[in-house]
Amino acid sequence: MAAIQVGLNTEAFRHADKPLEYSLAAIRGQGYRFCELNMLNGRDLLCEAGYYGAVSMERDPLEVRAVVERFGLKVSAVSAHAPMAQPEISIPFLVRAIEYADALGATCVCTDEGVVPDWMTKRQAYDMFYYTLRRVLPAAERHKVHIALEPHQKYSVKLKTYLEILDLVKSPYFNCNPDTGNIFMAGQDPYAFLEAIAKRIVHVHAKDIGGVVMGDRGKVTGVPSGCACGEGVLDWKRIIAILRKSGFKGVLSVECSSEEQGRVSIEHLNKVLKTK
Repeated sequence: MAAIQVGLNTEAFRHADKPLEYSLAAIRGQGYRFCELNMLNGRDLLCEAGYYGAVSMERDPLEVRAVVERFGLKVSAVSAHAPMAQPEISIPFLVRAIEYADALGATCVCTDEGVVPDWMTKRQAYDMFYYTLRRVLPAAERHKVHIALEPHQKYSVKLKTYLEILDLVKSPYFNCNPDTGNIFMAGQDPYAFLEAIAKRIVHVHAKDIGGVVMGDRGKVTGVPSGCACGEGVLDWKRIIAILRKSGFKGVLSVECSSEEQGRVSIEHLNKVLKTK
C-alpha cells in the first residue's frame, strides 16, 4: 500500500436496517476502496433477515470475500472485540477472527481488552491478558495478521496502561489500532497518544467527536461511533501529519453513525490527504 487510504466501517449502517450488500454498495458508491467488517459467532436473526450487516464466522470466508470484491472493495480489517480477561471466550474467538481475516485478505484484527470484572485486580487482569495474548499471537504470526489493540476500555484508553498492555507480550504482530474518538472521549490528548505509539500503528479508527456526547468527555471509555470526520473537534490535518511522519501507509477506517456521515467523512479526509 503506497499511501494512506480511507475506508469505512460497516457499523455506519447499523441503524439502516439493511443487509451487508447494501452497506458494501453504498461504501463503494461514496468512493471508498476499503471496508471494515464486524464479526460475530453463530447466527443472528437480524443478520439472516437482512437488517444488519455483521458477518458470522460460521460463513465461508471465501464466499464473503467474493461478495466484498464484487463491489470493488477490499477488507482492511475485521472488528472482533473479545474480553481478554475471559480467555475461555476470547481465545477461540480471536483465533477464528485471525483465520477469517487471512482468508478475506485483511491484515488486522481490531480488538481491545474487553470489560474486566469488578472483582478482578489490575494485576489479575494483566495476567489474563498475558495468557490470552500468548495463546493467540502464534496464530497471528502464522497467518501474518496483526492483533491491533484499540483504546476502548478502562485500561487501554489511558496511554500509560495502553503501553503496559502492549509490553506484555513481544510480537511483530501485536500492534496498534488507535481510535481517535475514544482517546478524546476518555479525556486523553489524542495527538500525544498517537505520537507515543506511532511506529506501531497498523490501522486507524478515524472517529470524530461532536454534539451531545461532548458532555461525557472524561467519564467514558469511548463511544460507539462519532460524527462525520471534519464536523467535530479533532484536527485531521494534525493527525495525518503524525501518521505520515511515522511512515504509516495503512487505512483510516472511518467510524461514524450514518451513511450520510460516511459521505462527508471521505470528502473531508481525501481533501486533507491531498494537502502536503
